[in-house]
Amino acid sequence: MNSDLRREYLAGLGLVSWTLRAAEAEVANSPEPNPASAVPAIVPATELADTPAREAGADWTELRARVAACVRCGLCATRTQTVFGVGNLNAEWLIVGEAPGAEEDRQGEPFVGRAGQLLNAMLHAVGLAREQVYIANVLKCRPPGNRDPGVSEAAECLPYLERQIALLKPKIMLAVGRIAAQNLLRTDKTLGSLRQRVHRFGATQVPMVVTYHPAYLLRTPTDKRKAWEDLKFAREVCFRV
Repeated sequence: MNSDLRREYLAGLGLVSWTLRAAEAEVANSPEPNPASAVPAIVPATELADTPAREAGADWTELRARVAACVRCGLCATRTQTVFGVGNLNAEWLIVGEAPGAEEDRQGEPFVGRAGQLLNAMLHAVGLAREQVYIANVLKCRPPGNRDPGVSEAAECLPYLERQIALLKPKIMLAVGRIAAQNLLRTDKTLGSLRQRVHRFGATQVPMVVTYHPAYLLRTPTDKRKAWEDLKFAREVCFRV
């Protein structure tokens, strides 16, 4: 990516005047590092309980139909429609949020509106277009009033996401937001303690990196630089997979 385009993308992320610190510049100009030491050691994720393989064997078309007809929890009574996911079915990056919001519930697509625009800018900052990744949520239905997903709701919906991961075979997952990260990792640890570490998800042990939700960054723009560090970290992890 040329420098002018990179500056444009960083401006969209709110990092207009990003410059390398001296130590970073020295690393950038140094010989190729040893791959074994380029990425911090993998931190094992919290042990995950096996979820029922209820979606095993479903292809993309069948899985979408199952989600659309789902009545496994009470959210089916309040949704406008399910929000299955969107993106490139050959994507190396899988972006996972917590649940649809009001606009996503209306449009049937994850991460639209201002939060979606910021997510697009975040992806562009590391050289990715929205069309190159796959975007989904832990929950496929909107919780009323945008409340946090319930434990049982997340547990009922997780097999859908697990099947999406099995079909997609991503090189890396990017969990955006505390709720998504805590549900995926079955932990109550803070988002700050989960950042800048490589976790592993599911039976295939997909590398997963945690960062802030775009909606949070819109409310707290001072943390955009931290999100940028997370994106660079995730890109490096992906390169090493």
